[in-house]
Amino acid sequence: MTFEPVLDLKSMPKIELHAHLTGSISRRCLHEIWQVKKAAGKTDLEDPLLVMPPDRHDYDLKTFFPLFSSYIYNLINDVSSLEHSTKSVVTDFARDGVVYLELRTTPRAMPLDGLDKAGYVEAVLRAIEDAQEDAPMLHTRLILSIDRRNTPSEASEVVALANLFRDRGVVAIDLCGDPTKGDVSLFTPAIEEAKAAGLMLTIHFAEAEASASEAELKTIMSWMPDRLGHVIHVPETVKRQIVERRGIGLELCLSCNVHAKMIVGSFEAHHFGEWWRVPGPIVVPCTDDVGVFGSPLSNEWRLIQEHFNLQREEILELARKGVHVIFAGDDEKTRLEGIMW
Repeated sequence: MTFEPVLDLKSMPKIELHAHLTGSISRRCLHEIWQVKKAAGKTDLEDPLLVMPPDRHDYDLKTFFPLFSSYIYNLINDVSSLEHSTKSVVTDFARDGVVYLELRTTPRAMPLDGLDKAGYVEAVLRAIEDAQEDAPMLHTRLILSIDRRNTPSEASEVVALANLFRDRGVVAIDLCGDPTKGDVSLFTPAIEEAKAAGLMLTIHFAEAEASASEAELKTIMSWMPDRLGHVIHVPETVKRQIVERRGIGLELCLSCNVHAKMIVGSFEAHHFGEWWRVPGPIVVPCTDDVGVFGSPLSNEWRLIQEHFNLQREEILELARKGVHVIFAGDDEKTRLEGIMW
């Protein structure tokens, strides 16, 4: 029996709040960049379509992070490829019916072009602005990510950059990266700096057992984050704390969690089914890394309807609730309230 969505999920206006810039680059775009560099003798890397075959999406935590550190970061290593890929990502989200997008990225230097971390952020913002000229219905903001492998001083540098570029659309700080690395308590001073500066805060939370210790979750909850991402290996005591934080946003990424085997079972076992009806938190379906896991936001909504039997009005109501946890200001929220179905 063929599954039939209850509405046109691609045309439905959607909000995307958990999308990593580099992980959202399509394989087609990576291939285009590789072709240009290969022809100019600027890369010895293999064709992305061989490294990342179009039908492969089963990257787990052991293979996922090396894909970036050993390949994608070495391909996207100059201003031209950074701007081209950023524009492509924004355009892809717009074509999928996304009307508000928060991209996130970890600032990194690109010595090949003499680009420092501030230059990296500037280039990303410039590319976003250019892409939005051709996609006026999509408004995009940027979140700067602290990597779990960063030093405390590097974390503070990320906060300083976020503050520097606030008037260009940087709205928040994220903590992400390999969940088996780092001691998050070392970032408390940087997080305090971010909050003192009025920046919003979203955190990758209990996405793996290695990042779900009692000490780590207690530290993160003490930061009073505005949103949490993934929210997988969460003990009951912490779930109660989340519920008590009325209005906290939960960024849930079905395809990523299933394909990367971050949960036990398939889509019907995903904890979306536990959280979406809980009063207090606001659940927002997200893609995480659509370039890796191959599921655009419209498909994430399709999976939700298919596996959790949401009816038309339940889908629309859940989509509208996402407006309350975006990191843009009241004017943008008002715009979205007028757009969402």
